Amino acid sequence: MRSLARRLELRPTKARGQNFVVDANTIRRVVAAAEIGSDDVVLEIGPGLGSLTLGLVSVASRVVAVEVDAVLASALPTTVAEFAPPEQAGRLAVVSADALSVGDLPGPPATVLVANLPYNVAVPVLLHLLQTRPSIERGLVMVQLEVAERLTAAPGSRVYGVPSVKLAWFAASRRAGIVSRSVFWPAPNVDSGLVAFERRTPPASTAGRERVFAVIDSAFGQRRKMLRAALTSIASPEAVDAALATAGVDPTARGERLDVAAFARIADALDRSAQHPSS
Repeated sequence: MRSLARRLELRPTKARGQNFVVDANTIRRVVAAAEIGSDDVVLEIGPGLGSLTLGLVSVASRVVAVEVDAVLASALPTTVAEFAPPEQAGRLAVVSADALSVGDLPGPPATVLVANLPYNVAVPVLLHLLQTRPSIERGLVMVQLEVAERLTAAPGSRVYGVPSVKLAWFAASRRAGIVSRSVFWPAPNVDSGLVAFERRTPPASTAGRERVFAVIDSAFGQRRKMLRAALTSIASPEAVDAALATAGVDPTARGERLDVAAFARIADALDRSAQHPSS
């Protein structure tokens, strides 16, 4: 990988969170943890120099790699052709685009997401892809260890917050291991964590995802506030009190105590209150 970087005259940048995995054992571990079947279509975000891509094409039926860096995107097919058997190299498709704005992808829809996500965009990219790519059934992402802890935190945890609840809307998640900073080039200042997830049906909600997410954002906007006060940023105090009572939620509780189903109930109650205000 370092030799390839020199050939491309590439200097990894912090702005794009470019920290490349250069340890083969780590690649094997990540691919095994992703539990990819021979029929799966993998969506890989940020393939970089292609170390993880080489592992993915060895097990999946197809890999669609989305890379925002045009130089890296153009070099990836050559890298895979050089290091992978011909039948595996033919499984790769590369798209040069930003994961947050990429449109239609070539071939059949992806079933699995695997990615080494840049620390500064990990949460928005993961949530965006789960929202816009309903064919994704499960996945494994490598993120900063602190982000992994937040994504998989349970209600009541000190790190439970907006990322935890919003990911829970789409999927059940779990920690799948720690990755040492020493396996990256250049080495970041922190270790990474693996987050495995499996899509599930969101909580039943008449209000819909956007309204539920607005309630979540409001509840965590000022973490120290009780829900009764925190939610007044999106509804009147009277409407908030009525909605919390209808939802069966203690108005003196704080957002970090509630699971995603409770937030859905609150959003539904607020919507009903707005549609049928008391006279």
